[in-house]
Amino acid sequence: MIESQKNLWAAPKADGPLHAVVTIPGSKSLSNRYLILAALGAKPVTLVGLLRSRDTELMMGALEALGVTCAVDPSNETTVTVTPPADGRFHGNVDVYCGLAGTVMRFVPGLALFADAPVRFDGDEQAYARPMKPVLDGLEQLGATVEYHGEEGFLPFTVTPPAALPAESAHVSIDASGSSQFISGLLLVGSRLPGGLTLTHTGEKTPSLPHIRMTVADVNGAGGAASADETARVWTVSPRALQLPERVVVEPDLSNAAPFLGAALIAGGTVRVPHWPVETTQPGGLLPGYLERMGATVTFPEEDGVRYCQVTSDGTIRGLGDFDLTAAGEIAPSLAAILVFADAPTRMIGIGHLRGHETNRLEALVTEIRRIGGEAEELPDGIAITPGPRGNLHGAVMESYADHRMATFAAMIGLAVPGVHVVDVETTRKTLPDFVGMWRGLLGE
Repeated sequence: MIESQKNLWAAPKADGPLHAVVTIPGSKSLSNRYLILAALGAKPVTLVGLLRSRDTELMMGALEALGVTCAVDPSNETTVTVTPPADGRFHGNVDVYCGLAGTVMRFVPGLALFADAPVRFDGDEQAYARPMKPVLDGLEQLGATVEYHGEEGFLPFTVTPPAALPAESAHVSIDASGSSQFISGLLLVGSRLPGGLTLTHTGEKTPSLPHIRMTVADVNGAGGAASADETARVWTVSPRALQLPERVVVEPDLSNAAPFLGAALIAGGTVRVPHWPVETTQPGGLLPGYLERMGATVTFPEEDGVRYCQVTSDGTIRGLGDFDLTAAGEIAPSLAAILVFADAPTRMIGIGHLRGHETNRLEALVTEIRRIGGEAEELPDGIAITPGPRGNLHGAVMESYADHRMATFAAMIGLAVPGVHVVDVETTRKTLPDFVGMWRGLLGE
């Protein structure tokens, strides 16, 4: 059932092979981790290339409510200087609005441990369905008090800091099977605990390990001492004073490159994304290898000191069979859009945790693929896509579910299926402030 047919956007169909260069804004994952770590320091930090989107605006708003200053360079809005509170103590008796941003609702509560009074958290109505309990259980194990104002384990809630933080090394055990953000949210603040933190994940699987590795690397990049025993599912953070360098440059968001680079497979042609890092902790760094497995040719040419990721395709797409996407579940919607047009079925597995993202992405993907005449079904831990002839697919009004990755998924479908309209494409502002303009540029419009 389509919730709303207002604000419909006609997804453009590709008239021929693509030939485009697309510049991707800064990484949301890195931007929000750097904002948190800058707030935990003692000196100002200037972040260069920071993503300016709804999620980062919500993060900056949350930090400012806690007494942090986020000063935007008037000549370049992607340069932001973050100054922590002078006394290192966050303000309490304040309201933090999380919107639908997982990094805000799961990273900022940890800062309330170091506030001078209770901190209230709320968000969008859709955010009330996003699980929160593991990170809040962790804060309770560290001495905080959590009062739920609705259903237990979900927004809205109030975190009251403990009278005294644990003097000895703190041990926290949580089941983070639902999101790697539960682990990251606690690791980011572990250095500020007087005795440090040892965190044990009690679940059998660890979703999005690259995101946790990113957090560990970023903590260490701020002078921390975080380490992992991934086999035992144990992370340790030693007590340290955190301080990011005076100037930090944010990498482009490689997962947000997925719709654009993936478009080369659906429409054929060549798409290039500049400033692709040689090494990265972003899960999106796995994307080029995935696209190669689907039949694309991927190269990394350098021009004038800029390294590009270049994807070229003749439009032939190979199915992947059983494909474990545990390491990079956030790009599942983009891969699903490509695989709808593949030459063989694919079963993407290891992504059951996507049911707890901005929407239940597995259910949403199946619903929208079926809506255009395709064939897909949910699996206990993923999604199965059985492609058919492109001629069997037809246009439809596709729902975005207030989920930026479902909106870009629908836009990708529209490259090859005429008559696709997307509900509320502006939800892409969560991570891509001008997605529609970028998409038109991709098509040479």
